[in-house]
Amino acid sequence: MTTSAPALLIYAGPRAKARLLERGLRPEDVQVLPAAAGGPKGLILGPLDKFIFGDWLGRSEQTVHLMGASIGAWRMATACLTRNAAEVEREFENLAQGYVHQSYDEEPPGAAAKKKKKMPSAATVSKGFAAKLDEVFGGREALALSHPRFRLHVLASRGRRLLAREGRWRTPLGYTAAFAANLLSRQAMGSWLERVSFSDPRTPLPLPLDDFRSLQVELNPGNFQASILASCSIPFWLQAVHDIPGAPRGAYWDGGITDYHLHLNYAAMAADEQSAGLVLYPHFQRQLVPGWLDKALKRRHGATSFLDNVVLLAPNPAWIATLPGAKLPDRTDFQHFGDDAAGRAKQWLRAIAESERLRDEFAQACEAPSLQSFIL
Repeated sequence: MTTSAPALLIYAGPRAKARLLERGLRPEDVQVLPAAAGGPKGLILGPLDKFIFGDWLGRSEQTVHLMGASIGAWRMATACLTRNAAEVEREFENLAQGYVHQSYDEEPPGAAAKKKKKMPSAATVSKGFAAKLDEVFGGREALALSHPRFRLHVLASRGRRLLAREGRWRTPLGYTAAFAANLLSRQAMGSWLERVSFSDPRTPLPLPLDDFRSLQVELNPGNFQASILASCSIPFWLQAVHDIPGAPRGAYWDGGITDYHLHLNYAAMAADEQSAGLVLYPHFQRQLVPGWLDKALKRRHGATSFLDNVVLLAPNPAWIATLPGAKLPDRTDFQHFGDDAAGRAKQWLRAIAESERLRDEFAQACEAPSLQSFIL
């Protein structure tokens, strides 16, 4: 289905907008590239990822910091495996196919044919997801951490107090307390959960993490897979990852709990001699919601001064309405399609194919000497 409305919308903070109006968007301007949590929604960013990492950033030489939580961490780690455009195409295609066709069966084929499908246990999903990560990254951790330009930062959430260990009663009680604390303030939630950035030690993260209780841990081959598994471990859907090597003891969960859309203090980051200090943020919506528990708190969804140097790429809601189901892929599709994994995969693959428009429109914008006609 075609529409005259653009598929891609481009938003920019005041500092970023001034630069885009002056000289357009150049790959050498980008210093940080964040990637949000959001599960299957991130699939529509695949074509953009292929263009950005495969061709566009290849025209520049500066160091770029890649930050991600949950599926965003998986996407950014995938970029670090690549060294040329052909590898980018292959690795991101493998990511999409692996995510689209994931299934977690607790019974032998045919055993549940006459029974209503039940959601798999958290243990089953964690085991299957860990196996998928090992299939993708096993033996290639050092390759990802030796990229000549990219520096990876994987965000996870470490439990405190009741959430310091996972347990049948501890976990629901702890998250209830975290939810109540978050209603007061994000800072209060820090009593129950803290942000952990597993960071490439070669180059310091160029922005502060002092907006919320945080700590940084060296990312190395020994904790590479565990940190990504933790960053993707949605409470109650997957098990927590305990006692990650090189990090403080404790239970680690999805990085999206503390940093759902990575609404960080990008405006405070220092620009180096090679970079203008812009943040390029491919996202699946206009709003950057700080934490997962903030989803219902609309007052925390607005832009702040943290985003002054951010260029945000987001799909047009009018374009989203043309996708299968009139929405982005999301976790509700697992329940909606039930045993029909092929039907779910078909719908998701159609959405990915349609999202090539996002790539094409971004590529067109990048060729313009000024983005005056593209920025909202």
